[in-house]
Amino acid sequence: MTTEASVEAETIECPLCSGAGKLKRTEVLDRLGVKDFARVAQLSAEEAFRLLLTKHKQDEQNVWLRFEAELAKRTSDIAQRHRDELHALTARTKELEAAAKVAEQQNALEIQHANRRVEDSLREAAELRERNQALEVEMSKVARVGKREEMDFAEEARAWAGICVSEKLPRNGDFILAYRDPSGAPLEPRMLVDNKDKTVVTESDIDKLVRDAKERSTPVAALVARDESQLRQTDRGARWGRKDGVWILRTTRQWLPRDLDVLRPLFDRMRVQGSDFLDKNAALAREVRRTFADLDRAS
Repeated sequence: MTTEASVEAETIECPLCSGAGKLKRTEVLDRLGVKDFARVAQLSAEEAFRLLLTKHKQDEQNVWLRFEAELAKRTSDIAQRHRDELHALTARTKELEAAAKVAEQQNALEIQHANRRVEDSLREAAELRERNQALEVEMSKVARVGKREEMDFAEEARAWAGICVSEKLPRNGDFILAYRDPSGAPLEPRMLVDNKDKTVVTESDIDKLVRDAKERSTPVAALVARDESQLRQTDRGARWGRKDGVWILRTTRQWLPRDLDVLRPLFDRMRVQGSDFLDKNAALAREVRRTFADLDRAS
């Protein structure tokens, strides 16, 4: 029913032809020079809607374009940052690899140096062991020679008239020598004897003899070399002297029997007047020293 009303509204009888033909209202209005405002309004609304829709589409397209541009920019920034980080990581990795290589080389050098030091230490230890063995052999020879020298001295001294010799001492000297009375008993004061058979007598030998004499409380001690050449010039020039409270006789196996004959009167006086007799008679000590020098020159 609505459709029929719409059709009637659209189609009217032409007043000119008394309904002989049918024209649309828009055609009649166009022929009469009258605008169809309803149609114009409709078309204007449609055009406005079309323009609005076009603008909306353009705006939407512009938004998408800006979004895509922003996305591309951020993607590019992220990609660039990633490339920068990758480049930095690559450079850092190369630095670490170089540092690791240097550390490995240094470690290898240190290991090499350590191995060389160990080899040097082992070689030095082997050389020291060989030298120690050689020294032990030499010391063994010296000990055997020294022991034989001591035993030879003891056997020889026991054959001297009026002389008493002790057994070999375990420490602090070699023997205790004393004069004997007519009954054969040893007399005071006694003398500590230290035998030396070495290239040359040293001052340390004298110092040790003094310490040993003090340990045994003997006021007189004798350092007996095997040969005159083993005594120093200072020993031969002062064969009788006092050091640190102990009277020292520097002599040889050949000179000792003769020296004991010279010292016997002194020992007799010391036995009567005390062990400090010589300390109180410095002139007598000098005289004994000159006597030894004269006897050495005469022999």
